[in-house]
Amino acid sequence: MGAQEAVTARDAVLTTDAHGPGLRVRRELLIGLLLFALYTVVAKLPMEGRTATARENGEALHNLQKTLRIDVELGLNGWLANQSLVRVLANYEYAITYIASALALLIYLFVRHPERYRIARNAFILLNLGGLTTFALYPVMPPRLMPDLGFVDTVLLGGTFGSWGSPLVEHADKYAAVPSLHMGWTLWVGVELARVHARRWVQVVNAVHVLVTLYVILATANHFVLDAVAAVPFVVVSVYVAERMARPAPARAEGPDAFFLAVETPAAPQHAGGVIMLDTSRRDVGPADLVRVIKERLGGLPRFRQRLVRRGRWRRPVWRAHDHVDWDWHVSERHVDGMDGLRAVVAELQSRPLPLDRPPWRMVVVKGAAPGRTAVVYLMHHVVADGVGIVAQAVHLMDPPPEPAGARPPRRPLRKALATVIGLGQLAVDTAPPDRLPAAGTSERRFGTMHLPLGTVRDVGRRHGARVTDVVLCAVAGALNRTVAARDGAPGTCRVAVPLMMRPPGSAMVGNHTTAVMVDLPLGTMPETERLALISRRSRVLRSGTRAQAAWTVMWQAGRLLPGPLHARFARMAYSGRFLQGTVSSLPGPDTTLRLAGAPLTAVYPIVPLAPGTPFALAGLGVARELCFGLSLDPGLVDDADAVMDACLDVIEELRDEPVLSDAAHRAE
Repeated sequence: MGAQEAVTARDAVLTTDAHGPGLRVRRELLIGLLLFALYTVVAKLPMEGRTATARENGEALHNLQKTLRIDVELGLNGWLANQSLVRVLANYEYAITYIASALALLIYLFVRHPERYRIARNAFILLNLGGLTTFALYPVMPPRLMPDLGFVDTVLLGGTFGSWGSPLVEHADKYAAVPSLHMGWTLWVGVELARVHARRWVQVVNAVHVLVTLYVILATANHFVLDAVAAVPFVVVSVYVAERMARPAPARAEGPDAFFLAVETPAAPQHAGGVIMLDTSRRDVGPADLVRVIKERLGGLPRFRQRLVRRGRWRRPVWRAHDHVDWDWHVSERHVDGMDGLRAVVAELQSRPLPLDRPPWRMVVVKGAAPGRTAVVYLMHHVVADGVGIVAQAVHLMDPPPEPAGARPPRRPLRKALATVIGLGQLAVDTAPPDRLPAAGTSERRFGTMHLPLGTVRDVGRRHGARVTDVVLCAVAGALNRTVAARDGAPGTCRVAVPLMMRPPGSAMVGNHTTAVMVDLPLGTMPETERLALISRRSRVLRSGTRAQAAWTVMWQAGRLLPGPLHARFARMAYSGRFLQGTVSSLPGPDTTLRLAGAPLTAVYPIVPLAPGTPFALAGLGVARELCFGLSLDPGLVDDADAVMDACLDVIEELRDEPVLSDAAHRAE
């Protein structure tokens, strides 16, 4: 590599427009200067030691080529030395055309293909860096400097301006023969032209230029054949590395997401979602309608076209693009007879894990659940998002589009740290194992639904000095008392996990951003007003924020710091029947009427997976002033999920009708 190469490498890097998107002249200038400085360092290496080594390496290549019978340089050089006109043309071709073609390509890419420019520029820089490194470690004397072998320096003989015969490059590195960057640059130009599908005649011209350059570097005795051959892997590796650098890093399943992947077992599939009820009395909705809507909005649903790829026990799985979406599997249709048939379909879908060899989501259009109604069972693996995120992705498919949520100011670091320390202390004293509820421990499920006006639940809470979440917890506890606690040996309390949202302002719809705080529900026989008062007092832990912050910190940091196998063990230990017996969740939902594929939405019954070893999970979702409940049940606890839902409704009606107890209200405060 001569001084022209280094100078041109610097200039090529600087061939940018200050107005180009994302391009900064200062950075480009710095890269070019660093590359030129590196070449200068190599060129300034002591010649004494390098000359002998370069001579040995040059002779070794020459002898190897003679053995291989590819030593064509001497014949080509001898003929060219006696052709005055052709010799001058060859000398200038050697000095100019490879520089001109590289600069022309960079300008062309910058103007016409800016999306490829950065990759090409980076490959060009890597090619030159690879060459400079090789020059320093493996100096090779070119044939023209070994006249005793019969070679003639045609450039020196002709005194070609700007090349070896000119004072302009008298301090250039004389032993930069392997690889031939003349060949490297011209081959790199050919690769980049092919990458942008340049016109065929342009690629043909460049192919001719490659052949002419190969002839010139051999005939002028600047390179051996093996020097040119050595340029090929340099170009291939440089382009490959530059393209890999340009690819966005695959999204990794973060610790809280991998948490739900680790706890999944055949008996405890971890997919969540909902049963979306649509009014199709005027407009029918089928799988084709849903596929059309999904395709139109795929841009905002990255996980709908990605699959999870495991990379061994010690590395986190990553999300990779899944080119072929099997729409017939992802969006299918079933026919049932009434709501009982719909609930049976949901229970069946809950019992089967979602396969991870494809995007982990599914929609099943269910016809026949009720006159003028169509149900859409929407399922997504919990590794994708928490309940709020899954709701947000479902709403993304609906009309009208949701308004951006207002940003919440982040908690101050000092206050956050203090809350974490206090919460860790509180969690440390709450580790007593809970009473166990009966469970079959299989993947078989029962699914129940219920809905009632949200205003009714709020009125009950206001009358008894409680919150909506307290009323829901009381309904669950009372229902378990009426359906389970009457059995012999039934526990007196039930510890449930109440998920709390920790989603930062402006976060995407993907990713798990919730933690859970444990609340012990009293299952003994007592007036429901007393049960509600007791639960209201115990549920204050949900509002202090310290336990939630501590639990979230532990969950997040465990995912960051623990190796994969240890994190999986931690997840299976923390999220199991050892520490909880059920999940009770309250999810925010849209308060306006939405449409899916043109059909108005009337209700959404949440689907929440069971934690391993636990027998139930209940969630409520507010939809257009209605509170819709979905209950996922292990039949070992109660075989009839609707019976539990009816008992929950009875508890709420009892709380609504019974007079307020002053002492209960006082304790709730």
